[in-house]
Amino acid sequence: MTSTLQPAATTEAVTRPGRWLALSVLVLAVLLVAVDATVLGLATPYISEDLNPSGTQLLWIGDVYSFVIAGLLVSMGSLGDRIGRKRILLGGATAFGAISVLNAYATTPELMILARALLGVAGATLMPATLALIRNLFHDPRERSLAVGIWGATASAGTAVGPITGGFLLEHFWWGSVFLINLPVMAVLVLVGIRTLPESRNPDPGPWDLISVVLSLVGMIAVVYAVKEAATHGFTRPVLATALLGAAALYGFVHRQLTMPTPLLDMRLFRRRGFSGAVLADLLTVLGMSGLVFFLSQYLQLVQGRRPFEAGLAELPAAVGAVAAGLVAGRAARRFSVRAVVSGGLAAVGLALAVLTALGRSTGYPVLGAALLVVGIGAGFSFTVTADVILSSVPREQAGAASAVSETAYELGAALGIALLGSIVTGTYRDFTGPAGTPPQAHESLGAAVEAATRMPPHTAEALLNASRESFIHGLQLASGAGAAVLLGTAAAAWFLLRGQELENAG
Repeated sequence: MTSTLQPAATTEAVTRPGRWLALSVLVLAVLLVAVDATVLGLATPYISEDLNPSGTQLLWIGDVYSFVIAGLLVSMGSLGDRIGRKRILLGGATAFGAISVLNAYATTPELMILARALLGVAGATLMPATLALIRNLFHDPRERSLAVGIWGATASAGTAVGPITGGFLLEHFWWGSVFLINLPVMAVLVLVGIRTLPESRNPDPGPWDLISVVLSLVGMIAVVYAVKEAATHGFTRPVLATALLGAAALYGFVHRQLTMPTPLLDMRLFRRRGFSGAVLADLLTVLGMSGLVFFLSQYLQLVQGRRPFEAGLAELPAAVGAVAAGLVAGRAARRFSVRAVVSGGLAAVGLALAVLTALGRSTGYPVLGAALLVVGIGAGFSFTVTADVILSSVPREQAGAASAVSETAYELGAALGIALLGSIVTGTYRDFTGPAGTPPQAHESLGAAVEAATRMPPHTAEALLNASRESFIHGLQLASGAGAAVLLGTAAAAWFLLRGQELENAG
């Protein structure tokens, strides 16, 4: 029964049939972002060969998108609450398509890093807007859980569509083609979205504070950059100075939000144990998984010798598991409990990562495929339920800012994971001893070593490939072990932080 305190529009929103068609547009935006993230990993060996980036530049290409998007998500989510979520979604989608062309035709590592950063600016408008619109389209809690499950399942499906589509393109075209697939998707999204998406915004938003925007951006980027550099080069003076700058900016951001009458982000949300527990679980989960995800495509192609399309298919079980789990996660959380589903899912991911510490050059696909399936199922349960908890914790008018916090945790976790776990892989890899005549750039990345081997005599090339691949695998094993420890610790923390947390039931 609908409460008499709810406005009439709420009942109309529950029964309006167009909400499911509008959801299809929102998940198209999610699909686009997910595909873009996964095809980059698949294209990395080709980008490395063509643009010849250093190991540090290669990591920047991989994580600068996450750095920028993490710094801007809260600001863009709050902006959507103010100017309209439909408007910012469609504007961001148009920009995302245009900047994808710049990514496709980048000719230097520096230009590629810039293009990825600009794509992060556009991407920051998409994800908070999609979740916020779901919060405003679906007022029935069970319908909203299903919608969030479909949203999450689509993101997971993108992790499968990206490698498979990207693998096909990489076998038939140049690496830039994996970015150009964004254009037709964007065209459909914008044209259909104009007609089907309702506009929604905070009716009393207050001003969009530019000082808060700058503090958030500077703070997030500086802190993540400092972590990345400390993991690679140690705690040098520039690293410490950058970390202090970032910490000071974030402190200023939080202080400003607490003193403003209408802040960009209501910091009081974090006083709710369910909200803060869900956000922390998301951040640590992605941190523990991202190092594996970023380097898995390189392992499949450069170590096991799979073609790009085959490597894409090999990653399919993770997406299948996540899609299946996401669609039933809300129902499972209501039948058992939020903390049981989230903690159980995270523990499953941690155990699967622990299995991958035994990864080797000749590891059979059944072991790898089963581990990826478990990773997908566990992550699908956890991410779907935590997103539902975060959305249901806030009033509809704050949905954009709350969704942005959720996505910030995800992107910040990805950036930190690639920086920390990625540094474990690259740091371990660089220490390999190659045969006489091994060029210095072969120690920068496995892709560079494979490329260098093509210009060596057969016997020397084989020695270089064996040494570099073994070192890369050792780094991947250590990163998987670190990720497993993070996930198991997060599962234990979620069990306590989400105690008593329940999903809403239809009234």
